Amino acid sequence: MQTYKVRVTKDYLVFCSAHFIFFDDDKCERLHGHNYKVTAELEAPLDEDHLVFDFIVLKKLLREIVNELDHRMLVPMKSRQLRIEESEKEIRLSYGEKQWVFPSGDCICLPIENTTAELMAKWIAERLRADIDRTAKRRFDGVIRMEVEESTGQSAVFELPARPPA
Repeated sequence: MQTYKVRVTKDYLVFCSAHFIFFDDDKCERLHGHNYKVTAELEAPLDEDHLVFDFIVLKKLLREIVNELDHRMLVPMKSRQLRIEESEKEIRLSYGEKQWVFPSGDCICLPIENTTAELMAKWIAERLRADIDRTAKRRFDGVIRMEVEESTGQSAVFELPARPPA
């Protein structure tokens, strides 16, 4: 069976967000930000229209995802190190002696353990597949590769494997 790939990397598939990461179980970076760039690659056999996936739909779905992340504080809701208190108006984060308080509307709460580029790539890939399933004319069962670039020359790639057809 022949397999094809389509790849989308556009100037508007970017988001500017603040975050910090935890490492070595006892260290926390300073709060800082990145101008992230997202690149998606879909791999599958051609469909009945001779497409891997419609570029127009793919760009639209990716743009919606990055727009949700843009100009937000990234909050890793599954973090083991971070204490998170949510209220209607604010999100309070605590790590040891450090504390941060952000307006709720300035945050995006993500179901991940740490806001690394690797886990961001995984979350975006899974979110893209779910959005395709929810909105596209057909399920996409092929491979999804997601690249999240934190800065020029520094990126992480996650591959979401193909799944059996429904």
